[in-house]
Amino acid sequence: MRGVLGLTQRARKLITGTDIVIKGLQKQEVYLVLVSSDASNNTKKKMTDKTNFYNVSILEIDNYLLNQSIGKVNVKVCGITDEGLANLLLSKKGV
Repeated sequence: MRGVLGLTQRARKLITGTDIVIKGLQKQEVYLVLVSSDASNNTKKKMTDKTNFYNVSILEIDNYLLNQSIGKVNVKVCGITDEGLANLLLSKKGV
């Protein structure tokens, strides 16, 4: 999963930040939402509600893994804007 997240970041198919991801969901440009395990309950609920409304998958991922994979710090919410990479991440979830 770490390699796929890094590839997604380098391909510029990853957006970060709650507000930016919500705007992407509204424009139907986001295919998968990743939420950090240490995000606040309010953030998790907001993102769960939005992804349910727009029928987009959501994954909760370990904070350390998320931040190390994309090379940033303190990221709580990410959106994948490429359908193929989103499907690849969903398939890797079980591994």
